[in-house]
Amino acid sequence: MFIKSFRPFAQSLRAPAAIILVATLAGCSTFSGFFGGSAKKPQPAELQPVVALVPARQVWSARIGEVTFPLQGNISGETLVVASNDGTVAALDTRTGRDRWRTSIGAPIAAGVGSDGKVAAVVTRANEVVALDNGREIWRQKLAAQAFTSPFVAGGRVFVLAADRSVNAFDGQTGKKLWAQQRPSEPLVLRQGGVMLAVGDTLVVGLAGRLTGLNPLNGSIRWEAPIASPRGVNDVERLVDLVGHVGRNGNTVCARAFQANIGCVDAQRGALLWTKPANAAQGVDSDERYVFGAEADGRVLALRRADGEPVWSTDLLRYRSLTSPLVVGRSIAIGDSAGLIHLLSREDGSPLNRLTTDGTSIAASPLLAGSTLIAVTRAGGVYGFAPE
Repeated sequence: MFIKSFRPFAQSLRAPAAIILVATLAGCSTFSGFFGGSAKKPQPAELQPVVALVPARQVWSARIGEVTFPLQGNISGETLVVASNDGTVAALDTRTGRDRWRTSIGAPIAAGVGSDGKVAAVVTRANEVVALDNGREIWRQKLAAQAFTSPFVAGGRVFVLAADRSVNAFDGQTGKKLWAQQRPSEPLVLRQGGVMLAVGDTLVVGLAGRLTGLNPLNGSIRWEAPIASPRGVNDVERLVDLVGHVGRNGNTVCARAFQANIGCVDAQRGALLWTKPANAAQGVDSDERYVFGAEADGRVLALRRADGEPVWSTDLLRYRSLTSPLVVGRSIAIGDSAGLIHLLSREDGSPLNRLTTDGTSIAASPLLAGSTLIAVTRAGGVYGFAPE
């Protein structure tokens, strides 16, 4: 049965912020950014030497094409699936970085990659969902709107969250459209990946400022929990979107609403546990005690998962355009615009190590496959690091 195979797993990570808004419906205006004028951009914090208290070394590297869309790499077992602008989709062995398969879908990619270890799915800039089975295209279907969130593949189905606030479900093998859930759309949305994951037999999706639990069999709404509500007097001020990635521990899902709040929800009951004001565009991660995130100015912080109260914060990485964090052992790993992966202590935010890539921005939240930490850069470098 579908419900038995629709098992939960943690969704990995999100891309660095794209403060770009796009219209999704006919007649809507396009907004290209929040920040204008000639204000001088703050300079990134100067990095101090760091003692490698958590030793790690690069064990492999690979290359794909340039990555400027909101990439979400996907790890299933010992396979990493990644994609690049030019339509390349590649499955790499997480132990060696070698190709398991590599193909081109023949069209530029706008969102991806989702995979259940067999079927991988991406969305093209022409609004087509493309599904691959071990690197072989098996179907493609047209969407009614753009999509910036990686498809979610589970239970023999491919789920797609589009920018018009619709969720679409397709049969994983045939591409047949099974159902669609449409929520009221708004004039502006983020050109950035959103939230979609499974918790038990519920598909949990970020729709505007709400986490919403859907029945994956028919798309019916089981519950809604507000992380943030629209505010302000114009479309820009009223923009509310949940951004990936999220922190997941058991039934608790913690998420960020763009430049508004961080909040946690009991995804079994659909109950909001708490929200706290926070100002950033990147997602969060969590462990059994804390929720970790990076604010818009690069301040990295930890909140208590039980109630959202602050535990610690650090300014060591201010204005370094940080990714979403990833919990790794006793560290959190977070990428920056200089191609560095910073390992910070989960206990107090102190630096534990700093790993280098190719000098271009880290394109997505770091990933973890077993004990291998993986980073993908905007230039298309894929790097595997392992403890010494």
